[in-house]
Amino acid sequence: MAALVLLLFLFSLELSSCSAQQKTFIFLVDEHSKPSVFSSHQLWYTSAFIHPTRMVQVYDTAFHGFAARLAADEAAEIGEHPAILVVLEDQPRQLHTTRSPQFLGLSNRRGLWSDSDYGSDAIIGVLDTGIWPERRSFADHNMGPIPARWKGECETGPGFTTAHCNRKLIGARFFARGYEATAGAVNDTAEFRSPRDADGHGSHTASTAAGRYVFQANMSGYASGIARGVAPKGRLAVYKVCWKAGCFDSDILAAFDRAIADGVDVISVSIGGGSVPYYLDCIALGSFGATAKGVFVASSAGNDGPTGLSVTNLAPWLTTVGAGSIDRNFPADVTLGNGKTLHGVSLYSGSSLAGKMYPVVYPGKAGGLSTALCMDNSLSPGAVKGKIVVCDRGNNPRVAKGLVVKNAGGVGMILANAASNGEGLVGDAHLLPACTVGADEGEAIKSYISSANNPIATLGFKGTVLGVKPAPVVASFSARGPNGQTPEILKPDLVAPGVNILAAWTDAVGPTGLSSDFRKTEFNILSGTSMACPHVAGAAALLKGAHPGWSPAAIRSALMTTATVTDNRGQSMTDESTQKPSNPFDYGAGHVELDRAMDPGLIYDITTEDYVNFLCAIKYSPKAIQVITRKSVSCPRRISGPESLNYPSIMAFMEGNRSGYLRKVFLRTATNVGATVSTYRVSVTMPAKGIAVSVKPSTLVFTGLGQKQSYAVTVVADRRSFMSGGGGSAFGYMVWSDGKHEVRSPIVVALTQSVGD
Repeated sequence: MAALVLLLFLFSLELSSCSAQQKTFIFLVDEHSKPSVFSSHQLWYTSAFIHPTRMVQVYDTAFHGFAARLAADEAAEIGEHPAILVVLEDQPRQLHTTRSPQFLGLSNRRGLWSDSDYGSDAIIGVLDTGIWPERRSFADHNMGPIPARWKGECETGPGFTTAHCNRKLIGARFFARGYEATAGAVNDTAEFRSPRDADGHGSHTASTAAGRYVFQANMSGYASGIARGVAPKGRLAVYKVCWKAGCFDSDILAAFDRAIADGVDVISVSIGGGSVPYYLDCIALGSFGATAKGVFVASSAGNDGPTGLSVTNLAPWLTTVGAGSIDRNFPADVTLGNGKTLHGVSLYSGSSLAGKMYPVVYPGKAGGLSTALCMDNSLSPGAVKGKIVVCDRGNNPRVAKGLVVKNAGGVGMILANAASNGEGLVGDAHLLPACTVGADEGEAIKSYISSANNPIATLGFKGTVLGVKPAPVVASFSARGPNGQTPEILKPDLVAPGVNILAAWTDAVGPTGLSSDFRKTEFNILSGTSMACPHVAGAAALLKGAHPGWSPAAIRSALMTTATVTDNRGQSMTDESTQKPSNPFDYGAGHVELDRAMDPGLIYDITTEDYVNFLCAIKYSPKAIQVITRKSVSCPRRISGPESLNYPSIMAFMEGNRSGYLRKVFLRTATNVGATVSTYRVSVTMPAKGIAVSVKPSTLVFTGLGQKQSYAVTVVADRRSFMSGGGGSAFGYMVWSDGKHEVRSPIVVALTQSVGD
């Protein structure tokens, strides 16, 4: 009888699907609810919940559950089952789209590279668009055997065979079921239904993390030299989850699940979405499962800066990475008919204008928004033919604007930043002579065009320049804090090189990624927090090699507490968009400095239980916590606030009345990983008026490695005094020092007005 009821239930689902629009839904399941009669969770799912033909993915490592193609009412009905923890509608996410190892402080024969054997035993999993395996960056010359713990595979498909894997590229998988369930079958004429990379982004991030040494590397003559990843002897396992229509949650979760089971040590995920609760965020869910298994996860902060509250990938068990510049640039100049020269950047490598002056026009002055932005079919050949055209940045891709100008007969383009982009400059491999300039320079050029009777200009390209100052600066596009989900946790955690990064590329598209760009290049130069993220993944692989017993939290702590907040002039890092000093909402703990991270002195460790207490502190329900942790949780009646998570930064998010004192206490526990016997003394710098910070005890004495010592940080704010001095947020830092190590934590105080003030 029970079997008949089950069959009728499944049959009713099939009938209802014929008359309702289907979508992909993800069901996370209480794994302990499986009846013993079923030999596997998958058999249980297909017997009790969904017909096998409608199953999209099954998850069984980092979490338990499945994804299926259903009508909304069917999903709601299944969601009522007591074993179902949460139902998520599948959503697409977007990619957050050399010299950087030296800039990070890495050098041969000493320090972190030599102490970790260049990351030779670490396995880095890259969730991205796949890989172009023939690139020299992925060769396995002189590499040792694949680590015995590796359980992964080399999946085959169009353009990809098992022979494409080697002792460097030890695993390759692709995940398309979620994508195809929503977007339809993979278009074989535009991309590969295999691990092969048709986009370029995945090859770029993989080689940034762990590319081998490649001599005579360059992109059309730019950035010439030796290219290598941060962990040049690290092993790579690629998990292709991103396709032309995006990266779907159901596939991302499947890739996390598989990567953990395969045995990766580090995961790099340059993908993001909006700010949603952690139990509804697939990257937060997948990365918690990874962290619980000891796998470090680096994630990109997003490219929606410099707007505040734009940072994504907010979970405290993730290491969230923003983008900074390195001391290399690709300058290009705009010379106007009035003799003025304005400075910008470009990666254009074709025939130059050779100093010849051409008429320069700004179609946006008389046209509409689409004309100002040089959108498709917006430019009249009669107005721009034979001229240099000024286009405003925004909406359509930067390189696509140049193609519009070229197709309309223009001889060159000046790409002017909008006010929101400020002075942040990103180089592009344009299809015609083109130069990007900041917002101020753009306004100066437009003013000249408006005032001159016969405005003319030319463009000049200066190649590659090293030793640029200041560097690093926080990229204008790098997403900024505070944390939109849990303001008590400072995000981003840190910044790493993410501007004009040279790394491997695909042969499937040209360096611009445009379908009309038929150029082939072994390397490409890209900018984005996507480029910063794999730098930290590679760094984590090195630290894992040097310190095999360190947890993901310990590795993040070492990177954060040794990060720098000064540039190569010895001055405070600046914000590229404003040219003014940046702050922890921009860079978190600072810019990665790997020559110090190997020996941080002290670290702040965090256990899975600590994260559970954090979730209790932010008042998630037991069921919501179980979605994340896979375990049933009973939160204690009294628990410390979320700010007491043993994080390497101090974020004092304080609410109160217009006047009076506000007080918050932060508990931290430091673990000694430096000298066996050591004494650390604390110093605090907090220049803001009306803010006082004290630390007790002010001295920590250690007599053994691994020994822990706790202390309390008390922040007191005189609201009236603070607000009279400008209010809002204040920034300082705390440093523990034993004379050799400096363990630095940012301190941020943010005062908000309570409801009813």
